[in-house]
Amino acid sequence: MSNLYEKRNQIVLPFLIAAFFGLFNETALNMAFVEIAKDFGIEPSTVQWLTTGYLLVLGIFVPVSSFLMQRFTTRQLFAASLTLSVIGTFIAAIAPNFSVLMIARVVQALGTAIVLPLMTTVVLLVYPAAKRGAAMGKIGLVIVFAPAIGPTLSGIILEQLSWHFIFWVTVPFLMIALFVGMRFIENVSEVRPTKLDVISFLLSSIGFGGVVYGFSISGERGTFLTTEVYIAVGIGLAALIIFIIRQLKLETPMLNVRVFKYPMFTLGVVIILAVMMTLLSVMVLLPIYLQNALILAPMAAGLLLLPGGVVNALMSVVAGNLFDKFGPKWMVLSGMLLAIISLLFLRMVDLNTSSIYIIIMHVILLIGISFIMMPAQTNGLNELPRELYTDGSAVMNTLQQVAGAIGTAVAVTIMSITQKGYDNPVVGLVEGVQNSILFGLIISIIAFIVSLFLKRVGTEQGKQPN
Repeated sequence: MSNLYEKRNQIVLPFLIAAFFGLFNETALNMAFVEIAKDFGIEPSTVQWLTTGYLLVLGIFVPVSSFLMQRFTTRQLFAASLTLSVIGTFIAAIAPNFSVLMIARVVQALGTAIVLPLMTTVVLLVYPAAKRGAAMGKIGLVIVFAPAIGPTLSGIILEQLSWHFIFWVTVPFLMIALFVGMRFIENVSEVRPTKLDVISFLLSSIGFGGVVYGFSISGERGTFLTTEVYIAVGIGLAALIIFIIRQLKLETPMLNVRVFKYPMFTLGVVIILAVMMTLLSVMVLLPIYLQNALILAPMAAGLLLLPGGVVNALMSVVAGNLFDKFGPKWMVLSGMLLAIISLLFLRMVDLNTSSIYIIIMHVILLIGISFIMMPAQTNGLNELPRELYTDGSAVMNTLQQVAGAIGTAVAVTIMSITQKGYDNPVVGLVEGVQNSILFGLIISIIAFIVSLFLKRVGTEQGKQPN
């Protein structure tokens, strides 16, 4: 293990690169939807499936990662993940029609579904608990910065080139990550013979897939009040309940839900869910507001949101080091206060709001989130025994994706419902954005109250003070 500690930075770097571009791909294509719809002669609602499908695959396959990490070696999973990502991205870059592009997105998402929980587990295994904060800070940088920077970079690319180049730009970086990873990554987890419980996989797929699909459809239709949404979410929730009951009865569960017996892990999950719902909803709302209310070009809108992403990247690393010294509670509470203040001011936007105002509030929001995500996640995972690391990371990564999909769908639906009540669509849009941000504000206040109960858990070096 000491040898792994010495090589930990070399081992983790390829995971960070792979995860960054996996999450970058999650949002980068959003700016190109109009161009893709024109190129392929399809409806905007159909193009939206490039993102919905990506999230569906993540929601279905991330829960299986715990089984995969017990069945296959670290190097095997990393190689499979990056190979899928490279193949999917290459196919997307040359896609001649929408069907091929949709298949490519599914392949991309499969690669991301493997690498995200694998990266978290590897960090837990190769870093001693007292130094995990700094390492998890780098993961926090990737989780927030990559999807935040996606629309900005794609906006710049689309200003000069076609949407195909969003994928061409990504391919060489993924190949570099693959080569570097196969050079430095070592097998850090214990592999044991285990079989996948097919019934559990089906229940998990129907459960998470149904919930993500249902909320995605509500966002697409602009209302929750449709039979399709009721059926999808209802079937999804029912399948998840049966899935949980089955996991508790199995001797070797596909996903060990007993991780929720650990209180700080559970609190951390709740806080992270709230943050992801708020963050991704704001990331969808602000570009819509900037382009349709303030009439900014996609590139200008993307550049306006760039400072927040850059500051968040820097502060995530700082937050990791602070966590190692001071623990999670004051950091999470401070971050929640910053997020709440930012959302209060963002709710006041109108047709005359200045660009500087948006930049400042966006920066404050992302500074706050950098102080929330990593401390809550690291503290929760630190409480788990070593044998539950794979399950804990799978649970957290799965629920992050589900929360992001739900938050985005709810925000867009609230905006659409509000907009329908106005004769002037632009005024209705602004009111809709304000109401959607109120949703994020309420979620953040609830998360702040939950954060009051956070305590620092012990480390491998011994119990640390709360």
